[in-house]
Amino acid sequence: MISRDRLIEDFPILNDITYLDSASTSLTPRPVVDAMNDYYLNYNSNTGRGSYKIAIKSTNKVEQTREKIAKLLNTASQEIIFTKNTTEAINLIANGLNFNTEDNIIISNIEHHSNFIPWVNKSIDIRIAKAKNYVVEPDSISDLINKNTKLIAISHITNAFGSIQDIEEIIKIAHEMDVLVLVDSAQSAGHTEIDIKKLNPDFMAFPGHKGLLGPTGTGFLYLKEELSEEIKPSNLGGGTVTSVNGINFKLEEPPSRFEGGTLNIGGIIGLNAGIDYLLNFGIPKIENHINNLTKMLYKGLQANGNVTIYGNPNNIHGIVSFNINGLNPYDVGKILDETDDICLRSGFHCAIPGLKSVGANEGTVRGSFHVYNTKEDVEKLIYSIEELSQFT
Repeated sequence: MISRDRLIEDFPILNDITYLDSASTSLTPRPVVDAMNDYYLNYNSNTGRGSYKIAIKSTNKVEQTREKIAKLLNTASQEIIFTKNTTEAINLIANGLNFNTEDNIIISNIEHHSNFIPWVNKSIDIRIAKAKNYVVEPDSISDLINKNTKLIAISHITNAFGSIQDIEEIIKIAHEMDVLVLVDSAQSAGHTEIDIKKLNPDFMAFPGHKGLLGPTGTGFLYLKEELSEEIKPSNLGGGTVTSVNGINFKLEEPPSRFEGGTLNIGGIIGLNAGIDYLLNFGIPKIENHINNLTKMLYKGLQANGNVTIYGNPNNIHGIVSFNINGLNPYDVGKILDETDDICLRSGFHCAIPGLKSVGANEGTVRGSFHVYNTKEDVEKLIYSIEELSQFT
């Protein structure tokens, strides 16, 4: 998809490693770093705090990023709230939405801990939908809904297996029963087109540092405008109020009321450049490229009798989770790094319930892709796994 020379120019780290851990964090292209350096070196100032030229410029750059995200997702800019990651976005809803003691929440057993722990930590009934063949069937969600169900929290693409969930149908079922839906988009944003108006979620949490190629410390929440008054801001302070009279105060309109204190301004400006980088290629082309690499790796590992693969090859995207029989996944990851400079994730991937549900009691090794990966990367990994598996 991109020439090797262009890859090295934009991602010089690839001179030294084969990087297959984008589900954890993506590599950062040079234009993102350049945009951040430009901010810090040439107009470093806070946003919304000053009438001088560089303060106005930094404010405008942050708002341009918000507008670009809104356009990318087909929604309104006032529905985009900046956070430092997906986890913070989910917790903003978990801590801000009012729950009564009789309410219940539905989650699945294959969620990332960030879309699991914030909900089970609440003192209300938690209903867990169990995945079959790595997918949470909409009917299994429907069966758990009752008159006290307040919210369903579900991943778009699971981080442990790469399985794609039918969130459109789940959202439709939920709304027919007047139930809210939060979608964890950590593994789908930037990898596949997301149309908020079509999907119609109530809340959707995003990272900046994964599929969107932004820097770490960036993320955002989509919060449906008509629900903004139902969410209590949990991070009040500078920038969140329009007036203070004694001990009384008036909140800013969304999104400002949810963005207390100084934002990661340089990071948000870098995220803007990351989105531009993606759009230069086109997300449909990126999605197709990643799908091809995913299928290639799955097929190559499937031919190895000493490898166990987790996930349905007809319904995974960007992630292949596997084990070499008889070897601890951490050892596999360490050996591949030390012998072949291949960077893979190993362990439970912050998804202990899901991995244990399929018998991966020590975790798995996980390969994951983005725009900068090539067929040669996949071939190298398959060959290295073949070599290593001969010693089991």
